[in-house]
Amino acid sequence: MVVQYKHEPFTDFSVEGNKKAFEESLQLVESYLGQNYDLVIGGERISTEDKIVSVNPANKEEVIGTVSKANQEIAEKAMQVADSTFQTWRKSKPEMRADILFRAAAIIRRRKHEFSAILVKEAGKPWKEADADTAEAIDFLEYYGRQMLKLKDGIPVESRSMEYNRFNYIPLGVGVIISPWNFPFAIMAGMTTAAVVAGNTVLLKPASTTPVIAAKFIEVLEQAGLPAGVVNYIPGSGAEVGDYLVDHPRTRFISFTGSRDVGLRIYERASKVHPGQIWLKRVVAEMGGKDTIVVDKSADLELAAQSIVASSFGFSGQKCSACSRAVVLEDVYDQVLDRVVELTKELTVGNPNDTTHFMGPVIDQAAYDKVMSYVEIGKQEGKLVAGGEGDDSKGFFVQPTIFADVAEKARLMQEEIFGPVVAFCKAKDFDHAIEIANNTDYGLTGAVLTNDRANIEKAREDFHVGNLYFNRGCTGAIVGYQPFGGFNMSGTDSKAGGPDYLLLHLQAKTTSETL
Repeated sequence: MVVQYKHEPFTDFSVEGNKKAFEESLQLVESYLGQNYDLVIGGERISTEDKIVSVNPANKEEVIGTVSKANQEIAEKAMQVADSTFQTWRKSKPEMRADILFRAAAIIRRRKHEFSAILVKEAGKPWKEADADTAEAIDFLEYYGRQMLKLKDGIPVESRSMEYNRFNYIPLGVGVIISPWNFPFAIMAGMTTAAVVAGNTVLLKPASTTPVIAAKFIEVLEQAGLPAGVVNYIPGSGAEVGDYLVDHPRTRFISFTGSRDVGLRIYERASKVHPGQIWLKRVVAEMGGKDTIVVDKSADLELAAQSIVASSFGFSGQKCSACSRAVVLEDVYDQVLDRVVELTKELTVGNPNDTTHFMGPVIDQAAYDKVMSYVEIGKQEGKLVAGGEGDDSKGFFVQPTIFADVAEKARLMQEEIFGPVVAFCKAKDFDHAIEIANNTDYGLTGAVLTNDRANIEKAREDFHVGNLYFNRGCTGAIVGYQPFGGFNMSGTDSKAGGPDYLLLHLQAKTTSETL
């Protein structure tokens, strides 16, 4: 019997012992900052002259680590290793594969604060956000291990007196995992281990801004007993290594989380059949959002204001689920806006080493420049009522920013900013609010705050997003509780942390024996 798993609890940092333990983990991580990390291919460590330098976005002078950078020649070697390793790994027992995930989860759980401290340093995550990222990584390992145990014997199908039929799942082959920087532990670990526990081998290309946390995860997998060659760690340039592997005839599937532009590029390239390729590549893509919180006139307005602030500015708005549009019925618009502005002005921004700061930096100079350019656009399209300032002298800090009275078709209401900027838009009535909520290319998350049951049911049916929340914010999906993935330009609606996610990494085989 598979034991039911409850999600990994979040740490309460108001408890002095927890706070002290986290501070000690920050010191531990500081003791090994600046180390070199090699590529790992078939268990072999490979050092290259060309390096990726990972820096702290809250302090540009602080180097987190120096990581060897793969090129096409190395990518080809990794592909050959993964391809040959697949021939044995695909025949390994699913129970053994799941056990490796469970052991890896246990190792991470024992070192939980250390991994979270790396996230504070490398991704600029405040303590609570880092802690949630690590907890989610543990949850993915536990959940996918258990899902594989449920799927390992296939699904019963009908047989007749003269035949016995079976319907089983088998692995796909070599997968290219292209993981994001915003959940550089949880999403990277989830994408990788879903593929692995299903019996596939993997080429892991983590985001170039957060490669150290991925290198540390490789060490955990080795310690947990994962055979060499099953996961190959090859950070490198998307244009050089990413395109090469997406195009490769031996790539069976690509699992990607990141921007819409890159996702569309991968989807297009993966559709082309190259010489020697005997399958259609499968693409699992999660590509972002333009997420709306709708506030009805019957809502608890304090809850609404707090939900907007938390969902817009948690981790500096750098979540594909972040609220970047608040659509409020005109009856309560001014009250909600005033309270959100009030709460936002209480937030502090600074180095997340210091737990008193609600917000840390954005990830890098390109992100800072992009967010600040949208602030300028916002000044033309709406009324700046909070924030609007940035400072990139030491780190990449942007103040939480609110624009009021933005038109529903304005750029600020349509384009993904990926930073701490929220646009307020007025709706005439609830139907109008849902219409505005749906008027983007995306369909990832949304939230509705209302005490009107008829409006809850209307939104449940008509608000077209993959994850819809009532009377709470639109961020914070928990593995196994709120399977996560969106519609339209938000991706392939591959619900990470859900019951059908592993099936995306498997193919079904029917066998029929005449008796």
